[in-house]
Amino acid sequence: MPTTPQHLPELARLVDQVCMAAAQRQPLTIRAGGTKDFYGNAVDGNTGVAEQLDPRSYSGVIAYQPTELVITARAGTPLREIETLIAAQGQMFGFEPPHFGVGATFGGCIAAGLAGPRRAGMGPAAGAIRDFMLGARVLNGTGQIQQFGGTVMKNVAGYDVSRLLAGSMGTLGVLLEASVKLVPRPFSEDTRRLACDEVQARALLSRWARASLAVSASCWCEGQLVVRLSGAHSAVMHGIAVVGGEDLSAAEATAFWSGVREQTVDFFAQSFPLWRVSVPATADSLALGAPELQEWGGALRWVATTLPAATVRARAATLGGHATLFRNNPGGVVALTPLSAIQQSLESRVRAAFDPHGIFNSGRMHANAAC
Repeated sequence: MPTTPQHLPELARLVDQVCMAAAQRQPLTIRAGGTKDFYGNAVDGNTGVAEQLDPRSYSGVIAYQPTELVITARAGTPLREIETLIAAQGQMFGFEPPHFGVGATFGGCIAAGLAGPRRAGMGPAAGAIRDFMLGARVLNGTGQIQQFGGTVMKNVAGYDVSRLLAGSMGTLGVLLEASVKLVPRPFSEDTRRLACDEVQARALLSRWARASLAVSASCWCEGQLVVRLSGAHSAVMHGIAVVGGEDLSAAEATAFWSGVREQTVDFFAQSFPLWRVSVPATADSLALGAPELQEWGGALRWVATTLPAATVRARAATLGGHATLFRNNPGGVVALTPLSAIQQSLESRVRAAFDPHGIFNSGRMHANAAC
């Protein structure tokens, strides 16, 4: 991942800022477009203690060979710019990342680790961000530039360190560059809508998964199940015959899935605390007395409620999962599920290896606040 001469001054600026912060034990808040500021716990920067580090000027696509299905770009590159570039070649990100605003960057997308409706689709063209990470360069907490992985799959046999950066929310270092695997856009796509309750919806989705239907996204809310079929024309036509229901036009489908991904559909307009509950797809209902929106075949459930965090998390744990307070934190609530003692020990050791002085996004992921 070469750094061109015109980018050397900006890279040097980032290195100098980190080195100075490390020497002075000055906390740094890594913030680019700020489109996901709501996610996670508050960091020291919110109280004016931390200094802001903005990586957006370190941007641009470094390498893109469509035939290789890999793109390498600097972290400050606008996410929309990359998606426009790869879409022109009939390609896309398999994890369908949300933007949550026009300022979303490539690095912020990786650091947040959030995936959209296609995350739980069938086949290799879907998955989490970490599943598509091939390599990365990161600026650690001592001002050193480290490189992990590469640009081809053979470089990432086993568990590559670069995958740790996906979803780390800037707590391990300043992501400088990353190489990500792409997937071809589906040859054919169709969205169907049918009426059913949530139990029926999960049963149908489980049955279709066992039958290996070409389901690339699902969303159930308020008695309506919407399913997207993607892939070869024959596979999509077979899925239509099995799923049935009402056909959404291409424009309607695009608007709907964009609304689910960007959380602009009516369900997300609520002002109550919004919980992101991850459970096994076939788990029973949350039964929290509040409306839900369910994605990923029932494995991801959104619920807006004023119930105590302990109640929501206890119910998620009973169902074999966990709950994250995603938006509208009323204050004093840990956003991410608190870690066990063993998990906390492991995370602390990993963070110490990358950021021995603890200067990056302190408390963003896990903080000592009341649950």
